Amino acid sequence: MQLKIMPRRKRLSAGRTPLILFLCQIISALDVPLDLVQPPTITQQSPKDYIIDPRENIVIQCEAKGKPPPSFSWTRNGTHFDIDKDPLVTMKPGSGTLTINIMSEGKAETYEGVYQCTARNERGAAISNNIVVRPSRSPLWTKEKLEPITLRNGQSLILPCRPPLGLPPPIIFWMDNSFQRLPQSERVSQGLNGDLYFSNVLPEDTREDYICYARFNHTQTIQQKQPISVKVISVDELNDTIAANLNDTEFYSAKSNRERPPTFLTPEGNASHKEELRGNVLSLECIAEGLPTPVIYWIKEDGTLPINRTFYRNFKKTLQIIQVSEADSGNYQCIAKNPLGAIHHTISVTVKAAPYWIMAPQNLVLSPGEDGRLMCGANGNPKPKISWLSNGVPVEIAPDDPSRKIDGDTIIFSNVQERSSAVYQCNASNEYGYLLANAFVNVLAEPPRILTSANTLYQVIADRPALLDCAFFGSPLPTIEWFKGAKGSALREDIYVLHENGTLEIPVAQKDSTGTYTCVARNKLGMAKNEVHLEIKDATRIIKQPEYAVMQRGGTVSFECKVKHDHTLIPTITWLKDNGELPNDGRFTVDKDHLVVADVRDDDGGTYTCVANTTLDNVSASAVLSVVAPTPTPAPIYDVPNPPFDLELTDQLDKSVQLSWTPGNDNNSPITKFIIEYEDAMHEAGLWHHQTEVSGMQTTAQLKLSPYVNYSFRVMAVNSLGRSLPSEASEQYLTKAAEPDTNPTAVEGLGSEPDNLVITWKPLNGFESNGPGLQYKVSWRQKDGDDEWTSVVVANVSKYIVSGTPTFVPYLIKVQALNDVGFAPEPAVVMGHSGEDLPMVAPGNVHVNVVNSTLAEVHWDPVPLKSIRGHLQGYRIYYWKAQSSSKRNRRHLEKKILTFQGSKTHGMLPGLEPFSHYTLNVRVVNGKGEGPASPDRVFNTPEGVPSAPSSLKIVNPTLDSLTLEWDPPSRPNGILTEYTLKYQPINSTHELGPLVDLKIPANKTRWTLKNLNFSTRYKFYFYAQTAAGSGSQITEEAVTTVDEAGIPPPDVGAGKAMASRQVDIATQGWFIGLMCAVALLILILLIVCFIRRNKGGKYPVKEKEDAHADPEIQPMKEDDGTFGEYSDAEDHKPLKKGSRTPSDRTVKKEDSDDSLVDYGEGVNGQFNEDGSFIGQYSGKKEKEPAEGNESSEAPSPVNAMNSFV
Repeated sequence: MQLKIMPRRKRLSAGRTPLILFLCQIISALDVPLDLVQPPTITQQSPKDYIIDPRENIVIQCEAKGKPPPSFSWTRNGTHFDIDKDPLVTMKPGSGTLTINIMSEGKAETYEGVYQCTARNERGAAISNNIVVRPSRSPLWTKEKLEPITLRNGQSLILPCRPPLGLPPPIIFWMDNSFQRLPQSERVSQGLNGDLYFSNVLPEDTREDYICYARFNHTQTIQQKQPISVKVISVDELNDTIAANLNDTEFYSAKSNRERPPTFLTPEGNASHKEELRGNVLSLECIAEGLPTPVIYWIKEDGTLPINRTFYRNFKKTLQIIQVSEADSGNYQCIAKNPLGAIHHTISVTVKAAPYWIMAPQNLVLSPGEDGRLMCGANGNPKPKISWLSNGVPVEIAPDDPSRKIDGDTIIFSNVQERSSAVYQCNASNEYGYLLANAFVNVLAEPPRILTSANTLYQVIADRPALLDCAFFGSPLPTIEWFKGAKGSALREDIYVLHENGTLEIPVAQKDSTGTYTCVARNKLGMAKNEVHLEIKDATRIIKQPEYAVMQRGGTVSFECKVKHDHTLIPTITWLKDNGELPNDGRFTVDKDHLVVADVRDDDGGTYTCVANTTLDNVSASAVLSVVAPTPTPAPIYDVPNPPFDLELTDQLDKSVQLSWTPGNDNNSPITKFIIEYEDAMHEAGLWHHQTEVSGMQTTAQLKLSPYVNYSFRVMAVNSLGRSLPSEASEQYLTKAAEPDTNPTAVEGLGSEPDNLVITWKPLNGFESNGPGLQYKVSWRQKDGDDEWTSVVVANVSKYIVSGTPTFVPYLIKVQALNDVGFAPEPAVVMGHSGEDLPMVAPGNVHVNVVNSTLAEVHWDPVPLKSIRGHLQGYRIYYWKAQSSSKRNRRHLEKKILTFQGSKTHGMLPGLEPFSHYTLNVRVVNGKGEGPASPDRVFNTPEGVPSAPSSLKIVNPTLDSLTLEWDPPSRPNGILTEYTLKYQPINSTHELGPLVDLKIPANKTRWTLKNLNFSTRYKFYFYAQTAAGSGSQITEEAVTTVDEAGIPPPDVGAGKAMASRQVDIATQGWFIGLMCAVALLILILLIVCFIRRNKGGKYPVKEKEDAHADPEIQPMKEDDGTFGEYSDAEDHKPLKKGSRTPSDRTVKKEDSDDSLVDYGEGVNGQFNEDGSFIGQYSGKKEKEPAEGNESSEAPSPVNAMNSFV
């Protein structure tokens, strides 16, 4: 029977057949005992590429084992190497290792070549790799004359190194004459070829000792290049230097010292190629020059850079990828960037591979008549060629073996006999290298033997794994069984695990695991057994740990450490300070359980650790000693505490655990409490929650836990100054699963369609699930029916839809959580409704009561609840203006909507337009939408006051007349009855004269005023009237022409002309000077006035009172109840450009104080509970103009100045 490798591990369980161990045919862990006949095996050899030190003797290793012991021979450069003919070469007895004595005479170069060792006995021959022997070389630098380099500040520079070719290649570095390494940076750095690159030079780069060194590690020698002198000068200095030393100076002249974008110093061009072998380090380099110094970035064009294998060297100018593989092939791009631009270079990388093993051939032990295989799996790029040798000879010319068949990378053996024993070599080679592996086929007939020592005693700590060895050999391959006790049966318990080498593992050894175990090996040639003994010991525990201490300088502190251990084990107690030995100082004394530190000093502060060691285990506990100054002391530095440390979980139960910790330094402010937080790594990793708080005197806490949570804990200390940083997280502790404690919340039942019921809830979070397999039991039944509960279990979702329900029927609903362990408590019952449908009936008996010209009240009868078919949301009024009463022409305008919440049966329609024809209807609204509309009802609003005339302009001014032209009001709000024009003169001090009132027929749009004073400014007030009253007014000012020869009358509006002249004059220098003089004069007059006033004199100011008041307009009647109207964009048009209407005298159009927001929802406002309108209605009134000069107020200096502007 052939040898077989067993499965990696096989578990013994109850009810299964006795444990039988079958090993696979290929076995690497099982060696043939050396007392049995076996072919040679190479155990040690020199490396393939063997570089030797020419100053020492050459030692070429070749060690092998076999039975009988093998003999050794060598070839050199493919031919037999006769060591007996060379007196300098000796072979180590019992070994194939060669020693070539070149220290006495001879040269290492004489023995360069390719060596191969062969180990041979009667069972076969094993060969070594081809060992290439080469002496190391460290040649000197060639002599060269290096001219000084002078260059301009800011230019780039490359200092070449060009080291001599050595074996192995030297390590390059730059130093100065003092053997100090030259500083390097993003600006100055050494390339992979050893050259020193300057992206731009600075004056401080000037020096005469730039020296390149080559270190040859193999011979421990350093070679030095001639020093290079570099001088960096300014442009002026450079010109002088060129003139004086042009013949003996190398001058870098191409580039400017001004700022410039980057260009690459290496590599050249836009693209290059790099080839590397698998497993090597891929090094890509880009060095750029520019001013300012460029920064280098790297990307892989067709992928991402491997995170754990990518490193940046030389200030990111070199990209290195370790353990490179074929997957790293592709285009890599380096980007050099500075503020003036960026350039890039693409490096195409190809990764080739020397051969590497996929599965190297393994030794094969067969019994006579068995079958077997030798497999040789290798890969590479290009794919390697596989060739086989037998006993060092190509298999094609080796002696024929009828049991052997070659099939590519596999040799198949069938019905082997003893003569089939041999050593086979697999050679996998491509252009980048080769692999050579020896594997023997050994045909043996051998009864089982146990290689593990008999009666071995194993001692293991309780609750830890126990491994019982049973190394074995036999051919055919034996089967293995384990027994416990003298007459025990084969082990079948679940607690045992069998490893492929025969080892028995007890994953968690308990006290009852103690006993004698027997390993039995059997094959057809016999049986062998071996007994081993297992003892389970109690774990060593520290039952009294050292505690955190604060001690004043000069005091004595004691730390206690009590240990409990197995009575058969003898512990040793060791004390450490800061993880090192205690100071060698008599102040430190150690007895059985205590460490005492006397005469405490500042440097005694730190962490003291008690370590208890036995031959099987060790435990430790630590405490911190904080040394403080004795009182009185200088003001200490107070701070928040240091974080606690050494968190430990003990007494781990299903729903509780004990957490202990060591406090950190309190930083001179006593710790008042500890805050404990937890993280649930299973459900909310990275999120910490508050667990509890304990007193600052405690260092342990009993914590209550929830089921099925992977807990980690951390502790923060708090003193009067604040909270410490969190401690490191404790170990994780996964509690057992249990049924849910709570049910979902926010349970609702609402239909999305008329025939369904959508049940929704807020699911439990992972922390609340209490176990795996979280689901929900959803139950429902009609509230008013006698049906039983209908239930369904759904996955961890938040919604379930019940189909086929009647429209808008109340349902009782409950949702209960469950998991793989069980159900949560019985859930609460909530009420919901199935889906709504549109209402079926319109409100009836709709009628309208017009309150005034802008407000109407609507009444209707409610819709029966059964016809609503849903939750009543309210009633909605659609209304629109359909006809103008004044012009009798239909204009279909946009419909407006007002919604009234709840069961209201009346509501107000605000913002109506006066003298208009309206139509409305009413609809009931539920959660699904609107019902049918009621029959349309029409109503008319009465007349209202008109808006202001659309425009007013003054044309054709003459010496004594002015002509007024206007456009009617944009909103007459009724039938115009007449226009009212009021005007009064304004003198040079802006005082108003007598007011003239004039009525104009409604059909007029032009009016000429005659018999006016020449060269006089007039102010006009103009408004329209309906039967409801006067509308808003518009104002304007104009001037009659001046009776002066040579000044023609203006042919445009007076107001506009006046404004134009005023703007032009205001920009003249003479006008500004005149204004300053007038202002000074006014100031003097005011001072005189105040003096006279203080003396009791009177000053006639009554005539100036109300000088700027607006003329009287007809106020709105207080009892007419008129509401404001909707604002329109046209209501806010400015007065005609050029009209002089100062802000303190402008008469603005009347704007409504009302808003639809005050009446209903959305754009239509809100109503009170009884449907009444919310809002205030008031009309803004213009102040009436003065009827003459009745002002009693003296003009202020500010008003006086304004009269000139």
